[in-house]
Amino acid sequence: MREWWVHVGLLAVPLLAAYLHIPPRQLSPALHSWKSSDSVGVVGSPEIVVLLHGFPTSSYDWYKIWEGLTLRFHRVITLDFLGFGFSDKPRPHHYSIFEQASIVEVLWRHLGLPNRRINLLSHDYGDIIAQELLYRFKQNRPGRLTIKSLCLSNGGIFLETHRPLLLQKLLKDGGRLSPILTRLMNFFVFSRGLTPVFGPYTRPSESELWGMWAGIHNNDGNLVIDSLLQYINQRKKFRRHCVGALASVSIPIHFIDGPLDPVNPYPEFLELYRKMLLRSTVSILDDHISHCPQI
Repeated sequence: MREWWVHVGLLAVPLLAAYLHIPPRQLSPALHSWKSSDSVGVVGSPEIVVLLHGFPTSSYDWYKIWEGLTLRFHRVITLDFLGFGFSDKPRPHHYSIFEQASIVEVLWRHLGLPNRRINLLSHDYGDIIAQELLYRFKQNRPGRLTIKSLCLSNGGIFLETHRPLLLQKLLKDGGRLSPILTRLMNFFVFSRGLTPVFGPYTRPSESELWGMWAGIHNNDGNLVIDSLLQYINQRKKFRRHCVGALASVSIPIHFIDGPLDPVNPYPEFLELYRKMLLRSTVSILDDHISHCPQI
């Protein structure tokens, strides 16, 4: 019996090493172009839009609607949040929604936009950052982002209707399993975990999933996923702060909903949203659209 376990162990070690070190594919032409490109919006329009991406991906989430936005807005601006995509992924580090909001404000000042009113378009994790930016805007302090309008899309705005995936639940608690789970994560674990949040007819291709994984895997980003997921706990702690900002501002707010979203299930989420935000308008997309309507 002892000899049998020795053989299993000797076989398991190289298999585990191979599993953990399956390299991501090289950047696709589309992702490489996204990383290095800049674009110019429509001439003559005064409108600026800032795009805030979701978890656990990156600004690449917006690539399918980017061209359409550049035909509508004078400037279209996006970023990879700290810990995501091609941005730095320090560890150990206390990632927070407040730091991410401050990074957006610093970028806004760096681009010379302090006196410009901007439109925010957000998704998922970006919805939470947008709520914090909205709270700061409501305080009317000098140097804060001046928001003209806000468009949210599927995201865990309300704790009551948020259904995180099993892996997210395990990682957000930051227990002893977290370092093990993050190191065991590779493309196959990622793709199997993410695919269910898409509708059955709108699931990304394997090449698109590889592109998403390349952003996560860049700079060992899979090792900080548990730290990034602390936003769920932060959102719980500061719920009144974030939701209150949404409910009390006077700017136009719109919500785009993919009704097949398993993370923010329909119709429970929309019923609560409409109850809390009486003045917001809502678009419900086709019934085959799920958590990522922009994709």
